[in-house]
Amino acid sequence: MFTGKYKMADKLIEVNSIYEKVHEYCKDYLTDEPADLSVKITAEDIIYEKQKSDSEFAYEGKDIPDFSDDLLEETAVYRKIAEYMPSYDTFVFHGSVIAVDGQGFLFTAKSGTGKSTHTRLWREYLGDRAVMVNDDKPMLKITDSGVIAYGTPYNGKHRLGCNMSVPLKAICILTRGEKNSIVPIGKTEAYSMLLQQVYRPQDPLQMAKTLKLVDKMAAGIELYRLACNMDMEAAEVAYNGMKG
Repeated sequence: MFTGKYKMADKLIEVNSIYEKVHEYCKDYLTDEPADLSVKITAEDIIYEKQKSDSEFAYEGKDIPDFSDDLLEETAVYRKIAEYMPSYDTFVFHGSVIAVDGQGFLFTAKSGTGKSTHTRLWREYLGDRAVMVNDDKPMLKITDSGVIAYGTPYNGKHRLGCNMSVPLKAICILTRGEKNSIVPIGKTEAYSMLLQQVYRPQDPLQMAKTLKLVDKMAAGIELYRLACNMDMEAAEVAYNGMKG
């Protein structure tokens, strides 16, 4: 058994794993502070991740990949962490967060729409002013004064992100379009996508807490829909539409 402690979303998490690889993956978040919570991976957890992955690929009509056990364990660790986080008014969200001048902008969409491509255009358009917080699975903490987005080790296949936090100014739902345009939308219009993209705990009490947190977030943050192509103008239109 391999053990390490990591700080994510201001919580200290002890990870007890079967394989060492997950600790290399999380090394930028290493801490020696006392843990707030502990997760322990079993062989059954890895089997579960294998079965879940296989069923998802089969459902989409794709070839089933041969993921190694230590790679599956990385997913199992984050799943267990995500199950705990609603207790701390925090959840894992599928999206790409970029910080500009100390404000965070989160882009979310159905897979394959181009979240990562769009945030790359922001970095090209804004240069050093734009910093990737997390390109895949950030954590969002919901507070009475707003939403805080946190980088996590789970930042996508290109490992774009860093160990930082930023107040979230807006959430933008991406759609493909020939012409770039952005419009503010209301909670009702955004809600189904937000629910699709949030990590939904298996524990009923944690799921109920998550639904309350999503509701609070949707009621208290700016929400937008962006129709975009892959031209640089898309970043210009999006940024100017949301920066305030």
